[in-house]
Amino acid sequence: MRSNASYPNRNRLARVQQWLVDLLFVGLIASVVAQVEWPVSHARAVAAAVVSVACVLARRRWPIPALLVGTAVTLAAIIARAPAATLTLTLGVLIYAVVRDTDWVRSWALALGVAGALFVAGMLVDARDWWRLDTFGLLAWIYGGAAVGDAARNRRAYIAEVTERAQQAEQTREDEARRRVMDERLRIARELHDVVAHHIAVINVQAGAAGHVLRKDPDLVWPVLEHIRQASDTVLREIRSVIGVLREPGETDSTEPTPGLDRVPDLMANLTATGFAVAARTAGDARPLPAIVDLAAYRIVQEALTNAHRYGDGAAELTIAWTAETVTVEVTNRIGRSWPAGAGGSGFGLIGMRERAAVARGTVTTGLAPDGRFRVRATLPVHDPGIGYLDDTTGTGGEGDQQP
Repeated sequence: MRSNASYPNRNRLARVQQWLVDLLFVGLIASVVAQVEWPVSHARAVAAAVVSVACVLARRRWPIPALLVGTAVTLAAIIARAPAATLTLTLGVLIYAVVRDTDWVRSWALALGVAGALFVAGMLVDARDWWRLDTFGLLAWIYGGAAVGDAARNRRAYIAEVTERAQQAEQTREDEARRRVMDERLRIARELHDVVAHHIAVINVQAGAAGHVLRKDPDLVWPVLEHIRQASDTVLREIRSVIGVLREPGETDSTEPTPGLDRVPDLMANLTATGFAVAARTAGDARPLPAIVDLAAYRIVQEALTNAHRYGDGAAELTIAWTAETVTVEVTNRIGRSWPAGAGGSGFGLIGMRERAAVARGTVTTGLAPDGRFRVRATLPVHDPGIGYLDDTTGTGGEGDQQP
């Protein structure tokens, strides 16, 4: 983006150019006066020069009054049978300035009025003298100035429109860049939420179990501590994987595959090792899924099971149903004593699940079923949704905030 300091310099240059153009016109008028008017009449030459120079210098600030004054003086010269070529030259310049700086209808109306007034006045004064080719040259000069002014106005309008479009395109690019940054921040936040919360929930449960085992049977605490160690190692590894998207270009890319439904057995094994029972069943014929759908399904299952582990009664049911057009994952669990009273299931975990389903062109419904169990049901398309928003190379995630 250009600095504002460049605009005063540009305005100063434009003023210098205007003065140079004015000096050029004044010099041209002086040349015509010296060669054409002065040998005929000194008084007429001086009068024509004064009027012409005054009108040319005033045309930038008062274009229409300058044109009217120049036209009136030219008409007076014609009526006095003393037409001046200097005034005719000035009228062309004034017509150009008026047409360039006013709207199309008014500018051409003025040009037609000026040319018509001069022609009518000349015909009334001396029809035979004005019905000549030189007269049409005068009209051509006036209309030529109008045509050049019209072209200059159109060019200026075109440049202004192109500049505005360029500015709008630049603003659109900036808005799009900001939107992409916000989307990426949201994606990273969601991934960190999924990655950290799941394993922290597991560690929290295992730590509670370790305290209980230490009081009852200290010899059995070592498997529990091993689960805590493994969970902490996993969360650290997966955090590094998520943060890896922020590394500098040229660094080695992660080779960890994008998680999908094929990793659900590993997820269930980790939960089972903590004493959480998951009854899983499938319906229909499984098939390969688009990466974005496979990732969304896995993350939703992971989040739902994590919440069931944290807020349920120690068991959950997982159903994965396949049809020709969709895959449906459903997790149900009975509510445990840790379920806060009056909670309706509106935490960040639910928001993340809905966002993932929306990206994959699917839907998520959650809430208490008539039998009193909490249900998470996601329906996703088995065909490519036509977008490639997520490129997930992170590990697992999720937080126990689906239900409370």
